[in-house]
Parts: sequence; structure tokens; C-alpha cells
Amino acid sequence: MVAGDWYEATPDLVTMTNDAQERAHRFADAFRRDADAAQVELRALLGSLGDDTMIRPPLYVDYGVHLHIGARSFVNFGLVALDVAPIRIGDDVLLGPNVQLLTPVHPVEPEGRRAKLESAKPITIGNNVWLGGGVIVCPGVTIGDNTVVGAGSVVTKDLPANVVAVGNPARVVKEV
Repeated sequence: MVAGDWYEATPDLVTMTNDAQERAHRFADAFRRDADAAQVELRALLGSLGDDTMIRPPLYVDYGVHLHIGARSFVNFGLVALDVAPIRIGDDVLLGPNVQLLTPVHPVEPEGRRAKLESAKPITIGNNVWLGGGVIVCPGVTIGDNTVVGAGSVVTKDLPANVVAVGNPARVVKEV
């Protein structure tokens, strides 16, 4: 699955996603009461979490363990990180509310979809990137350091470092 091969969800994978959702709920509950306790729950949920990173719940993941977030980053409400394949987020990253990071891929052919096949491609977000509210990042995309993606954009292809991109599909409109 993590390697990007086609697979079918097994009972073990369903259990893993259910466990991740339970840990995400514990994180959200702890966040309302105690910031330190919330960080403990968040570290138990994610693959890795850098120092001084803040994530505001709710946070939605498939597995959690394939999501890696660097230091000093800020994630606003409602991140959807479907981490079937690894999602790597650099240091000093800003994610607006309701950002979606989507690694799963489904077959275009009807028979494969009917068979419930799925695969995934990793997402990589560089350092000092800002994704505006509602940005969707599609499977297999890499976003370079210092890049800004405007609110509501859909990123279907890699974006280089040091640019501003907007639209659906996102396109570079200027260098920074």
C-alpha cells in the first residue's frame, strides 16, 4: 500500500483506520482541555511532529502514522490528510482551514473501481510553504520551498520553489 501498489482494504487496514480516528478524537478532546496533553495525543497519532508545531482540531487522517510534519508549522481547523502513502510537510509551513492532502488513487477503469482497488502516491510539501484555505493537493504532488498556493486552488502537478500558484488546476502566476 505505502509503496503505491494496487491493494484492497483488509480487515487489518480497517482496524488501523478506526484506531487512527479514535486517536484523532482523543487529540481533539485533549486540545479543548489541556494543550500539553493534546501534544502527547498528537504525537501518538502522527508518524512525526516537529517542535513548536500547532495543529487545530478537527484533524482527519486515514492512518496518521504516514503523516510527518516539521517544526514551527501551523495547521488550521479541518485538515484532511489521507495518508495512505507518506505525507511529508516541512518546517515553518502554514496550512489554512479545510486543506485536503489526498494520496489515494482509484482505477479509471470501471472493473478496478468495482473491485475496490486502491493505490496511493506520496505528497511532499517543502519548508516555509503556505497553503491557503480549502487548497486540495492531489496524489503524487511535490510543492517546493517558499511557495504560496492561493485559497481554493487544486494542485494537480508539482509546483517549484519560490512561486505563487492559484486556480483549478493551480498554475504559477508569479515568482517570490
